[in-house]
Amino acid sequence: MPAVPPEPTESSAFAFGSAIYDVDVSDPRGELIDRAGMSEDDIRQISGLMRALGGLRDAEQKLSEASLRYMKLNQTDMRALHFLIACENGGVVATPGAIATHLGISTASTTKLLDRLERGEHITRSPHPSDRRALAIAITPETRKSAVETVGRQHARRFTAAARLSNADREIVTRFLTDMTTEIALDDESWAISAEE
Repeated sequence: MPAVPPEPTESSAFAFGSAIYDVDVSDPRGELIDRAGMSEDDIRQISGLMRALGGLRDAEQKLSEASLRYMKLNQTDMRALHFLIACENGGVVATPGAIATHLGISTASTTKLLDRLERGEHITRSPHPSDRRALAIAITPETRKSAVETVGRQHARRFTAAARLSNADREIVTRFLTDMTTEIALDDESWAISAEE
């Protein structure tokens, strides 16, 4: 049986970030979660799982913040560079339009982003090999090496953790994460749409 992360003691409940994801801390009066039909053991185990997810989220946030400081870039810049590395790895020519679509930003914002990255010597612009109307955007070898050897190497450890699972466990974890993603996806939530406007 997989180990469940220990429950925080009363004195340490908020000594670490993941404690805030505990079911009894997040929803002590049952306003959000229907616990009908759940045993105390079920609730304790689910709380352990929520704390583990919270711990992962906290670790990813710290890694993201450290990478932004190290690379001296903002989050959108880093997402653009990650996209460029993925394009390069896949043998795909990255264009400003593809970058804009990936990041969900306007053409004008993409131009500013590329200008900033080019000034910092993180990218190069060149004529597209097959489309005269487009430019090819590539990450510079120096920036690629820096990103891969630091942030990329750290992120790759997630693969190592997944590799330690059995085939059956990976199927279960994949189903769980896919199901959780579906549950929390912002489809047509009016409060989320109005907040974006």
